[in-house]
Amino acid sequence: MPIDVHAHYVPNRIIATLEERAGDFGLSLVKTPPQCAIHFDYGLKIRPFFQKLIEPVEQRLDGMAGQGVTSQVLSVWPDIFAYGLPGAAATRWHRLLNESLSQLCLQHPERFALFASVPLPHAAAAAREAEFAMKQLGAAGLVVAANIEGVNLGEVDLDEFWHAAVELEAPVFIHPVQAAPTPRTQKFALVQIAQYTFDTTLCVGSLIFAGVLDRFPGLQIILAHGGGTFPYLTGRFDCLHARMDRAAQGDVAAADPSAYVRRFHYDTILHSPMHLRWLAQAVSVENMLLGSDYSFPPADLDPVGTVRRAGFSDVETAKILDYNARALMPRLKAA
Repeated sequence: MPIDVHAHYVPNRIIATLEERAGDFGLSLVKTPPQCAIHFDYGLKIRPFFQKLIEPVEQRLDGMAGQGVTSQVLSVWPDIFAYGLPGAAATRWHRLLNESLSQLCLQHPERFALFASVPLPHAAAAAREAEFAMKQLGAAGLVVAANIEGVNLGEVDLDEFWHAAVELEAPVFIHPVQAAPTPRTQKFALVQIAQYTFDTTLCVGSLIFAGVLDRFPGLQIILAHGGGTFPYLTGRFDCLHARMDRAAQGDVAAADPSAYVRRFHYDTILHSPMHLRWLAQAVSVENMLLGSDYSFPPADLDPVGTVRRAGFSDVETAKILDYNARALMPRLKAA
């Protein structure tokens, strides 16, 4: 019963609420029918919603059936996490996002589960929202962006949030964000091809070298898009860990970066059965989870088929498609 841990959705309840009181969340809803977009008061302007991101639930269920996916663990569009919002508005915004997705999950408990977002960089508020989402909304885990307004997660004091995630036994899904293309990624779809995977890699490096994984050995992290380029670059990570001026660079990692490879979980969005086989050798099948990136142009349109074409054994395939997710997230409902 395949479980897709990387799928995005924005329920109509969110847009309907913004039509009535967008100002309460420090933003405005810009409508250019048939599209709409969000502009945050602090300057962030998000491109219009993709149609599949806001499609009716019935269409989403049909799309999942066409992919052979039984259930999705939903997160909202990370571009709208808006980590530049002031504290109170940020807390209200993420509460709206989480309650809206939770309502959908409650209506279809065997088809949808929730990755709850939190109002970073406000670590205390993020910890409280994590507690609310896990205890009151029944979230399966948490989701954060790989950077906070361009700053790596490992360079921000988020220990109160990381501590809460460990105490709540909540896996944290880290997803890259680049709301506006950089000059060199404006053409050729290089934001989606390279910038997103680069963002994840920078985030992982910051978490390892800043000692986050050492301070929180029970922290469970899921990385999008097969871990970006981190699994491929572990040799280079180890090389520079050995040769850099660690004090000057702030490298306090207790072990070589390659020792942390299996501390992470990795989704399967590599668009290549061959590279899925390589990822399994690098990180182990037990740390791999089915993902599609449903809603967006780089999505794997046949995620189950991609895994099956990689030539895994039946047992390995079952772990990637189903069992690993249930072991990591016991709150997932049995379909």
